[in-house]
Amino acid sequence: MDLEFNRNEDLFKQLCFQLEARAAKIRLGGGEKKIDEQHQKGKLTARERINYLIDKESAFLEFGLFAADGMYREQGGCPGAGVVTGIGRVSGRLCVIVANDATVKAGAWFPMTAKKNLRAQEVAIENRLPIIYLVDSAGVFLPMQDEIFPDKEHFGRQFRNNAVMSSRGIVQIAAIMGSCVAGGAYLPIMSDEAMIVDKTGSIFLAGSYLVKAAIGEEVDNETLGGATTHCEISGVTDNKFPNDQACLDYIRSVVDKIGRPTLTGFDRIKPATPSAKQEEIYGIVPADRSKPYDTMEIIRRLVDNSEFTEYKALYGKSLICGYARIDGWAVGLVANQRKVVKTKKGEMQMGGVIYSDAADKAARFIMNCNQRKIPLVFLQDVSGFMVGSKAEQGGIIKDGAKMVNAVANSTVPKFTVIIGNSYGAGNYAMCGKAYDPRLIVAWPSAQIAVMSGASAAKTLLQIRVSALKAQGKTIEKEEETLLLKEITDRYNEQLSPYYAAARLWVDDIIDPLETRSWISTGIEAASHAPVERFNVGVIQT
Repeated sequence: MDLEFNRNEDLFKQLCFQLEARAAKIRLGGGEKKIDEQHQKGKLTARERINYLIDKESAFLEFGLFAADGMYREQGGCPGAGVVTGIGRVSGRLCVIVANDATVKAGAWFPMTAKKNLRAQEVAIENRLPIIYLVDSAGVFLPMQDEIFPDKEHFGRQFRNNAVMSSRGIVQIAAIMGSCVAGGAYLPIMSDEAMIVDKTGSIFLAGSYLVKAAIGEEVDNETLGGATTHCEISGVTDNKFPNDQACLDYIRSVVDKIGRPTLTGFDRIKPATPSAKQEEIYGIVPADRSKPYDTMEIIRRLVDNSEFTEYKALYGKSLICGYARIDGWAVGLVANQRKVVKTKKGEMQMGGVIYSDAADKAARFIMNCNQRKIPLVFLQDVSGFMVGSKAEQGGIIKDGAKMVNAVANSTVPKFTVIIGNSYGAGNYAMCGKAYDPRLIVAWPSAQIAVMSGASAAKTLLQIRVSALKAQGKTIEKEEETLLLKEITDRYNEQLSPYYAAARLWVDDIIDPLETRSWISTGIEAASHAPVERFNVGVIQT
């Protein structure tokens, strides 16, 4: 291995170390003191409940871990958006699990909490997976009610999703393991089955203080909405349990009796590990993102036996398309080629840029995968589409539209991994968040924005300087340098994968070595939902 490889490896491992350190802090939720308070009340924490619920020796694929990271600083922060979401195996069955984290602001709902809950419901709907709600929440965070209450993608949308899932036969199970108040009470009761933990669980539209203020009645919360009231008098809940563990045991028994799904039938054989060493990915991705590298070397470290059957290998070389297996699953791969390539015409194509011929090739390949019912995996390290007079005269807009059309109308499950750059329309064409990938993850080396930090900062600086000149103001070279630094720093913060993950533009930031398991679990989940017939829209030829 050369010195550059070793330098890349060291820097990437540092990024992974920082990733795990940040993740570990978020997993503590509200901190050790709040965790102790949960235990003193006889309650498990959200993560302890999930660990107890899922099958032993199985993994929990958590998504949205970094939601709200760095946001709501004035409110004291909201680690993980106050809720834990993911896919876990319960009684042998893949389920989406949503668990309020009462150590974070008593499980109150912030705007990002709503967005994260809706994302979990979306995963359940798209993959037709049972969803389990472990409820322990103080309800809407009132100081921010205007950002969570009335809009389409706000708090109420989850109840609409409850109804939609019920109509589609997607099983919903809810356990009230702590507070469940006001509008939030509808989530468990609109589920197929709702249970409650005695003495710690409670559910009501209005608590005792609000009842006293509204109608003058004096009543305690247990009488108002405790387990005995709702299991023996109102009939709102179905069963009560003495503790969290007994309640979770019951959920496992319920899931164990659910009828087996009709699987879609994506092809899978016995899994095999890549022949090339996966750990070498750390040294292949350059620390300097402007430097080229051979994306095929990344692919060989992600696919079974490092075997890859390339499609149109001699045409449209700025995109790599082809067939492989990941953990035994057949997949179609679309990846940006980051090395500089030479065409048959003797032209040199820059790495990471999508050219007309490559866009045309990718559109055709995506259609083939839909025809053959093969899930698609997109590996993004894209600077955008080619620009300039030659590209425009060659029809780059037309060919780019073909690719975007194919991605948008693709009906087989899509999975996106952002390796490095994810800029501009390249993000869209390579199945960015707006194009409904079943799961979308980023490596710590990822950057997501309209354009690179350097390009954006220079453009914004020009706009700012022009505006000052229009006001009759002059700017010295030193001031211009400071202004450029200010703009660059702010823009670079927004480029960070953590900025994206905090806003759920990606489901998670992962170590590259976790990529195979994410894709494998994603395809297994997707196999529970039927694939519709692929119909492409209008494509200019």
